[in-house]
Amino acid sequence: MRVSDFDYQLPPQLIAQRPLAERDASRMLLLDRRTGSVRDEDFAALADVLHGGDLLVFNNARVIPARLFGRRAGIHAQPPAHASAREHLTGTVEVFLSRQTEPDTWEALVRPGRKLPVGERVIFGEGELEAEIIARGELGLRTVRFVSRDGKTPAEHIERLGHVPLPPYIEREDESSDRERYQTVFAKRPGAVAAPTAGLHFTQQMMQRLRGKGIQTCEITLHVGLGTFQPIHSDTLEGHTIHGEAYEIPQDAADTIREARAAGRPLMAVGTTAVRALEDAAQRAVQKNSQEPVLAGSSEARIFIKPGYEFRIVDGMLTNFHLPRSTLLALVCAFAGREKVLAAYQHAVAARYRFYSYGDCMLIR
Repeated sequence: MRVSDFDYQLPPQLIAQRPLAERDASRMLLLDRRTGSVRDEDFAALADVLHGGDLLVFNNARVIPARLFGRRAGIHAQPPAHASAREHLTGTVEVFLSRQTEPDTWEALVRPGRKLPVGERVIFGEGELEAEIIARGELGLRTVRFVSRDGKTPAEHIERLGHVPLPPYIEREDESSDRERYQTVFAKRPGAVAAPTAGLHFTQQMMQRLRGKGIQTCEITLHVGLGTFQPIHSDTLEGHTIHGEAYEIPQDAADTIREARAAGRPLMAVGTTAVRALEDAAQRAVQKNSQEPVLAGSSEARIFIKPGYEFRIVDGMLTNFHLPRSTLLALVCAFAGREKVLAAYQHAVAARYRFYSYGDCMLIR
């Protein structure tokens, strides 16, 4: 399918630049994927909209401050021959962490990448944290190994020195308030470099309301990385290679899903990241001839869900509005139909919904 088939027009002023004062004050568009009908609602009414037997599956990944700014230290402390010492030592380097591969080792996007060869070192803060580029990868990725120069761990330094990795369509620098608001209230497992944004609408009060109505919840983890937000550079979906993202389905969550499945209760994924993890785990169960609906344990999601995909486990999803020509929009279109989803997006634009990470949401079932 052509990527241009997943395009739509969005006025820039509808891109939410900041979160609302209250997490659960957002609007919610209801989309019936069978009929294509839409209805405007408020997210605060979620507990009333859902059935009493729903199982909601949340992604409890915690966003790390993945943008680091440092300065070049050279290879064995020597600047390249073509650069002056002043230019070399004062040039700012951005290291955007993408995926942790080993303790203290990450895949990262590095700028300016063309000036940073393997062996180059980058110093952060006052020198308490240092990184060395140890390998080059595809699509501009580098493998970066961090070393602490004092008694703290590299992770502690990254937490203090890093910046919240706000998406590029949020046209402002990150602020101290983003450290809390670009994080779900159930975030527990650090490692994600983007928020599972459908979860940003939930409050502890909403969670209590859901449970009070008999709506069950469970948590899984998918560390959001390049696989979620990497742009599509090819003309077709088939020409795009999606990056893997680490995920884990705890045994208790797998048991809860199995029980809900056996009882015929619908499973609602909160966010496209939860969809990816669940559907990948369901595919693994089929491949291993397991009788379980999803396999528990850790794995890496390389699944690219696009129109034509047969969903095995997800019956509904709560999701924010996604960028045109993106893998996430393709996933939503696979679930509800391209024409129906794009018509719903047109309605959302006309009704002045707020779009993207800090924007409103859509409930599809």
